Order: sequence, then structure tokens, then C-alpha cells
Amino acid sequence: MRVALAPCSGSFLHRLNEWARRKDGGVPNIASLKRTPLHDFHIAQGGRMVEFAGWSMPVQYKESHISSHFHTRQHCSAFDVSHMLQTKVYGKDRVKFIESLIVGDIAELNDNQGTLSLFTNAKGGIMDDLIVTKTDQGYLYVVSNAGCSDKDSAHMQAKLQEFKAAGHDVDLEHLEESLIALQGPSMARVLQEGVCDDLHKLTFMNSVLTSVFGIQGCRVTRCGYTGEDGVEISVPPGSVVVLVEKLLANSEVKLAGLGARDSLRLEAGLCLYGNDIDETTTPVEASLIWTIGKRRRQAKDFPGAEIIVPQIKAKTQRKRVGLISTGPPVRQHAPILSPDGRVIGEVTSGCPSPCLKQNVAMGYVEASFSKLGTPIQVEVRKKLVPAVISKMPFVPTNYYTGR
Repeated sequence: MRVALAPCSGSFLHRLNEWARRKDGGVPNIASLKRTPLHDFHIAQGGRMVEFAGWSMPVQYKESHISSHFHTRQHCSAFDVSHMLQTKVYGKDRVKFIESLIVGDIAELNDNQGTLSLFTNAKGGIMDDLIVTKTDQGYLYVVSNAGCSDKDSAHMQAKLQEFKAAGHDVDLEHLEESLIALQGPSMARVLQEGVCDDLHKLTFMNSVLTSVFGIQGCRVTRCGYTGEDGVEISVPPGSVVVLVEKLLANSEVKLAGLGARDSLRLEAGLCLYGNDIDETTTPVEASLIWTIGKRRRQAKDFPGAEIIVPQIKAKTQRKRVGLISTGPPVRQHAPILSPDGRVIGEVTSGCPSPCLKQNVAMGYVEASFSKLGTPIQVEVRKKLVPAVISKMPFVPTNYYTGR
């Protein structure tokens, strides 16, 4: 998942370097940017604020984003992701409503279990990715991308009016809660000190409504965007500074920004909306077939199903793949070429992997070149560099499944 601009995917790092040279701190049109409740806290902690999907967000702190990357992989980092759109869906027809918009099977989920899913349009394109949790509190909890918040909200509202006009019982509430992602191998040890629930029983993509370090009304979901064990904590905005200060009181925890978040997600092979997936890509092209529920495939009752379902068997002309290269870093929009020099695709995200000490990227290639180990070339600064189609995730993920 998650937002429509890419922190260290090529153009973003170039922009960051330009902003770093600015005397005004590098935030363009700061007065027009939205701010999370942690904005002043970020600045006090040395956060370098940049524009991100219409928000003023920290790209890094006093330490480099590479240091934050390694700290997350080895210890635990706190990310402010309060710019994400959080929504509650109420009513006895809430599952039917959300399933009319997405490809996932929400009906089959257990209470307090969630899943990654996709909003799709009538042409089979991906409008956004989102996480839907089927809570035991009488509502669905939905988290979608900041960069698509206006589009997602309008899309859900339009469908809501349609459902209500047909006599269905459903309603929406967009939340003002802050959202903190606590990510890394020591997350459970850190967070367990502040919750009564046994985190050993909270497995990947499951959620619980609880108090966190004495703050009531928090929703803790075991998920994240780094490939590490982690949680996202939805917390009342008036208490988020207190929560982060409690977390930082543990020496295992440091703040991390958008730069580390992007390199971490890319090592984990996770898509970034607006780069790796958008309305011109289908779930099958994007190698996201697993998000489409089996019941939904059979019923063909989600937007774009008549286009998407046949692609599952017939395959597609192009496919999202991972690639590893040598030489200069591969950037977004770089052409991908066959060994004989023919353009066969384009890079959608890329950066040097801090963990692998190699350049990693993802992009779309003609399906005939998508087999693992296939040698290809990438054009970087008008020069061709060798690359190879590689398995994703590039770095093994460590999601907690209870085993």
C-alpha cells in the first residue's frame, strides 16, 4: 500500500536533495499543506518536513533515512501515518456495501480479522488499495491512502447514496483519529508494556480495541508497510503526542520518516499506489491475484470482474516483477529493455537496497520476460545497465503468524 508519491523512488530523492538546499527548510507552499497532530512534535524532534500527498510530513530526522531503515530492521521505529484515511462502515448491510466496491471476501473474515483489498473500477483498473477489518464492534474499519482520500471518500459516498436509495442499511464515518505505525522485531516487547492484551495472541492482520499506555479507545492492528512485525495504532488525536512520547521512552524505539518507509516497503516488495499500481493496471497485471476472494471470482460480482477474472486464466500481456541491477540506481520511469535492446517495459519504483547493498526495483515487463532469472537491461542516464528478474520480497518478511 500506500500513498501516491514515492519517497526514495528516484524522483522523490531528487526532490529531497533540492529541498535540502533551500534556506526555508524545504517545504514548498507550507501554508497550503495539511498537518497531522504530530506536526509540531516532528519539528521539535528535528524532522525534515516535506510535501507528501498534500501533507507536511517528515522525510527523515536528525539521523539519515538509511540509519532509520536499519534501526527498523534491527529494533523498532515509530512512523506517523496519520495522513491515511480511516473510515468506519456501519449497518447490517455493511459487508454487502464494501464488497460492492472491492475484490476481497469480507464476509468470510473472522471477527477482528482484516485483509488487504483493492478498489477497482468498471474497466478492471485499481482505484486504490486498502485494508478492511471486520470488527466485533458492529462496523468495518477501513484504512486507505492519503493520496487517494478525496477520490476514495467520493467513491464510497456515491455508492452509499445508491445503497440507501435501494433501502439498504449502511452508513459511513470518516475518522479524525491519528495513526501510528510501530514497526520492527522488538515491537511486541515494547508495546506489551503498555497493553493488557497478550500480543502473542494478536497475529498478522488481526485487530483489537484496547487501551495503550493508559490511552482509551485505541485500535491496534498487527500489520504494516515495512515487511517487519509491526502494528498500526489508531489513537485519539489529542493523545497521540503522549503515546509517541511513551513509545520513545523505550530506547528500542526511534522516529522514522517517509524515506525509510519507502526503502523498507520496496525491499519487502510492497506496492506504492500511484507508482506501482493505478487505474491503468489490473490486479492480475500487478501480481495481486491473491487479493481476489475465491467466492468473488466465482460470483464475478465486483467492479471490473468481467475483465479481471478472465485474465486469471488467460494471463496478461504484461506483469509486475522485481528486478536487481548493478551500477547506478534504477529510478521510476526508466525503460526496461530485452537483451537485444528492445523496450519491453518500465520501472515503477527503485532505490539502492540498504540491506542487500544492491539496486532493487519493480516494474512492468512483457509477460514473456517475467520468469525469475531472466536477464534484462535498464536504461539509466542514457546508458544500459544489466539487471535480472528477481523474486519479491527482496528481503524476507517477518510478519507474526503465531508460529
